[in-house]
Amino acid sequence: MRYFHANEAIASRVPDSIPDVLETIAQRYIGDNPKHSFLFRAFHREGFKRLSDYRYEMDLCERLPEATTGSYAYVWGKLWSGHPQETKLNMSLSCYSPVKIYVNGALFFTSDLHQELFPERRTALQIPVQYGWNDVILQFVKTDVGFGGVFGTGSFKNFPLHFIVPSHDRDGMEGWLYSEAFREPPAELPRQGMTEEETGLTWYPRQHWTELEEHSGVFARLYGTEQQAEAYAWTTVAVNKPGSPPLLLKGRHDGPITVYLDGAMIYESKASEGELTLPIQRKFGVHHLVIKGACLDSSVSRWGFHLEEIEQESGAALISPYPVAGSRDPYLYLGPFEPGTNLPPAQVQEVHRVFDDGKKGVYYELDQPGTTIRPYLENTHYGKWNYPLGVTLLGLLHTGTELGREDYIRYGVDHISLSTTFDQYGLWDRAMYGAAGINNQLSAIDSLDDCGSFGATMMAAMDLQDIPYGRETADRIAAYITEEQERLEDGAFFRQRGSGEMRQETMWCDDLYMSTPFLSRYARLSGDSSYLEDAVQQFLLFRKYLYIPKLQVMSHVYDFVRGSATGIPWGRGNGWVLFSLTELLEILPENHAKRSELISFYRNLCEGYLRLQGENGLWHQVLNRPDSYEESSCTSMFIYAYAKGIRNGWLTEPAPYIDAVFQGWRGLTRVAIDAKGNIYGVCRGSGYSFTAAYYKDDLGWNLNDTHGIGIVLLAGVEALRLQNELEKTEAAEAAAVSPRSS
Repeated sequence: MRYFHANEAIASRVPDSIPDVLETIAQRYIGDNPKHSFLFRAFHREGFKRLSDYRYEMDLCERLPEATTGSYAYVWGKLWSGHPQETKLNMSLSCYSPVKIYVNGALFFTSDLHQELFPERRTALQIPVQYGWNDVILQFVKTDVGFGGVFGTGSFKNFPLHFIVPSHDRDGMEGWLYSEAFREPPAELPRQGMTEEETGLTWYPRQHWTELEEHSGVFARLYGTEQQAEAYAWTTVAVNKPGSPPLLLKGRHDGPITVYLDGAMIYESKASEGELTLPIQRKFGVHHLVIKGACLDSSVSRWGFHLEEIEQESGAALISPYPVAGSRDPYLYLGPFEPGTNLPPAQVQEVHRVFDDGKKGVYYELDQPGTTIRPYLENTHYGKWNYPLGVTLLGLLHTGTELGREDYIRYGVDHISLSTTFDQYGLWDRAMYGAAGINNQLSAIDSLDDCGSFGATMMAAMDLQDIPYGRETADRIAAYITEEQERLEDGAFFRQRGSGEMRQETMWCDDLYMSTPFLSRYARLSGDSSYLEDAVQQFLLFRKYLYIPKLQVMSHVYDFVRGSATGIPWGRGNGWVLFSLTELLEILPENHAKRSELISFYRNLCEGYLRLQGENGLWHQVLNRPDSYEESSCTSMFIYAYAKGIRNGWLTEPAPYIDAVFQGWRGLTRVAIDAKGNIYGVCRGSGYSFTAAYYKDDLGWNLNDTHGIGIVLLAGVEALRLQNELEKTEAAEAAAVSPRSS
């Protein structure tokens, strides 16, 4: 199958040289996925928490205990869609009571008796959404046995969607509003942009402080006065008009106070209350202001500070250190801590840190009732941790190294570092709120997919540059693989849990990639050879269950429920096997007892795949079915593994494999890569089947799928290295036989 069809002119404009192709692909990917930090949003601790599957638990019996049977309540949120046309998003619902769901004002779903009587059941829904913000309203009815339900994303591993508070009053907060109970539904549904007052209903969780709380001081209303404590406020002073005289910040304080500007103390008072004036030099730029307050007497009723607003014409402003959607507060608050904790100002500014209060840990809050801030990942690629992106970033790292492009390496390192820096925060966030807003897979590892691929890439990056908390993250992944990952009695990895019923009680050849490169690299990092031995053993065990001797290739899956391998040689699954075996052989010592057996296995597989290469140089989606489409990711992995095997001398008769490498690369550049660096023909993420028709007809390919971008880059890097080595060898041989000049 040709992907360009009438667009052959595009294919003909793909650069001829391998470095040019690599740069085109890398720059297209980076340009389409620029660097983004996590987005901070306000979050109300009294809002609905998410379960481990990322659905929101909306238990209105708990929230509205005085509601009577037959009364109603709304749960109201909004959801963003960046798709230019109307599309559908997968959702999942479990009912505690009858429910109607409205999307953008139109009735979309009404529950039935079976759903209402069996709250443990999950109903899959496809919500129709338009480009932009979409209103979603659930109208629940209270019964004698329940009120509410569980609702949210239907695919949390890949699409951990979160909802945003829709009212004008607190637009940008993460979560939902829920209304007071009412007997008759209002004539008009709430809609985006309305204030809560305009809806005619009272909404929760509460938004405003009481009058008494307003006058008690900011630290008192946030942290109470029942015990001695200290707390911190952090803001920035943005100076746009430098010069003199100094900027004077005026206000008052209740309780002792210390103020730091850019780490240096500029004010201190041990008085229980007083006026304060903070002179700040008008130096252009953004300056960090940290205020430490203390409550040293539990009998006091006021504790905090207040600074007057800076006049606009002063050329300065107080701005939140991190923009927080759903809040206009310029301060982030941190506490309470035991008196004498004395956090250094620089530490107060470390947003990746969960701060030790001697209990559960604390994080930043806002001057709103029950409101904290939380980071969220809201882009599809940059900053995300999943196994396809692990391969993508590995390709960028190798491309940057081979071409001397430090910017590619920096991009990959920064992406990885964003995840690892927030690793401990992600674990805490999940423990506190049910599901983390970032690192959704890294914070909830329950499969090799969640950790092995990206973890191996992380350690490859650690060989190039420093990765903050990389070693700690690697240790945690290694502990999961060795202590928690399901294994058969013989020690082979298999899947007992899973996000879907079909994934349970199975062994997938993909999992050799999800485990053995990590184990091999971690053995080197830790100096513990047991991890390397585990990687070796996995190949020998997977061979026992999945190898197809007649074809010299691997079956995709072994199904232990049915007691049989599927017998289908899926292209990418086989690519993962050979790619991973190549990675292991590079690390495995020459004198290892199992090395010769693994080299023999590598050669057998190489022979099997060589016979199945297609006429255009690409391999097919189902390897032994030429009528299935030409698949780019498996083609790239075979190119990669062949080129490495030739250069390392693992293939005793390299000539046919040299041809296969360059035929494969030419095929990719002619059929699957266009002049803008787009990658065609990469199979999307798969399930499994005992029939080839599923892979051939149902499991289609996606444009620029991250399962393939990185491995195409890696194939190009290895083809380039092989090309350079062959040219050097040829030049050396020519020089050796040429006559000496007189």
